[in-house]
Amino acid sequence: MSPRSASVNEELRRRSKERLLQAAVELVGERGYEATTLGDIADRAGSARGLVSYYFPGKRQLVQSAVHRLMHRTLEEALEREPCTTEGRERLARAIDAILGLARDRPVLMRQHMAGLLQAEVGFVPCPEQRRLAELLRDTVVRHGSRDVDRDYPMLRAQLMGAVFAALVPGVPMPVPELRAELFERYRLDWKLGVPPDAEAPGGTECDPDLSRFFATGVSDRPARSDGTGRADRTDPAGRAAQSK
Repeated sequence: MSPRSASVNEELRRRSKERLLQAAVELVGERGYEATTLGDIADRAGSARGLVSYYFPGKRQLVQSAVHRLMHRTLEEALEREPCTTEGRERLARAIDAILGLARDRPVLMRQHMAGLLQAEVGFVPCPEQRRLAELLRDTVVRHGSRDVDRDYPMLRAQLMGAVFAALVPGVPMPVPELRAELFERYRLDWKLGVPPDAEAPGGTECDPDLSRFFATGVSDRPARSDGTGRADRTDPAGRAAQSK
């Protein structure tokens, strides 16, 4: 059998990483951060357990990257849905609704994400997923008519993070509609813009449990689940490399 080309190996590595990101989001959303191990994530992804450390320094960094992927793809989907628009006020309303929607629909996952950002030993970890999220939010600020993006983008980010935190505080959460109203008033947005709380969400559902559209992980591409021994998938060159370390 002839060896695989470099492009084929690169594609296999990309798919392996995508499966790990998706598995991390699914499991932390189901069980919480502490109850999810790297072995659990590798098993759900159908990958060798050593493969996780091949791509990520640790569990917190993996989970941050996975949640930032979910956030930026959710935001991207909201901004580009039909009817497409370049109107700045509508796009800002969609952005606010997309981020608040994650707090409403995926509270366990987003609460664990916020807690991780506040941990001094890890804190905020820049990654490609986070940079894409930042690009989308900065573009939203630009389209909204900002004259000082370097000031207004961090403020929007802070406002959104604060609203998510307020929605998720155990015992005293603020209702998402009230947080939305506050943000809409701050940015002088009409309540009817975006997806008002009493309107049907695009696609007919508020929280689609299938996250595969956010990750390039076709079912036919997923290898067999791990047998629990941590052995590498024989079709995965990255897995073999991780196991050989």
